[in-house]
Amino acid sequence: MRASRLFIAGTAVALGLALLAGTAVAQTAAPTRDDIVGKLNHFEEAAEADLPALKQQVMERAKTRIKNDPGPVNRPLIAPDLAKLPAFNAQIQFDADTPIIQPASYQTVGRIADALVHSSLLPYTFLIVGHVESNSKTREANAILSQRRADAIRDVLVNTFKISTKRLHPIGLGEEQFLDRARPTSAVNGQLQILTYAKLPEDAPHTAAAPAPAAKKPAKKR
Repeated sequence: MRASRLFIAGTAVALGLALLAGTAVAQTAAPTRDDIVGKLNHFEEAAEADLPALKQQVMERAKTRIKNDPGPVNRPLIAPDLAKLPAFNAQIQFDADTPIIQPASYQTVGRIADALVHSSLLPYTFLIVGHVESNSKTREANAILSQRRADAIRDVLVNTFKISTKRLHPIGLGEEQFLDRARPTSAVNGQLQILTYAKLPEDAPHTAAAPAPAAKKPAKKR
């Protein structure tokens, strides 16, 4: 009887470990290109957003000490129209308090690049939206960090994967637009978003311009 109980207990432990391992794999698995395309290819109309003005508003609001601030849970969204756009939320890992992308997230960034050059998404421009969860840092510091992280993703997509810079618009929203307002300290609020923003002008390039081939020297006359 005792041996039987030990066997059952050992099996339960092994099963529990297997389930935990499976959960870890599921949490760290990178999304596929088709997953991302499926999230982004339902564009209907552009959001009414002046991006330079929005960047300024984020910084001004993050710096201002409002006497009757309702707090992160009830704070009004700074750009509610963005919630209407097709969105892919990416779990990109950065070094703490920096815009440095951790190697574990390189594959996800590569899959985003693959999706952006898919035929169904080539006619569009995209927002790269940086967020942060509420923490011990000031709202101003978090707004700056979220912008730097959005810029870092844009730079990798442009410089490494040759996505046209005209198709990518990075913006950091800091703590001014939580992804999960009910839980401002949740790690979900640190996710980065890719939003389908607008249609490209007809004459705009879809990818970064390739370097011009070197001119051939004229053949010497014999």
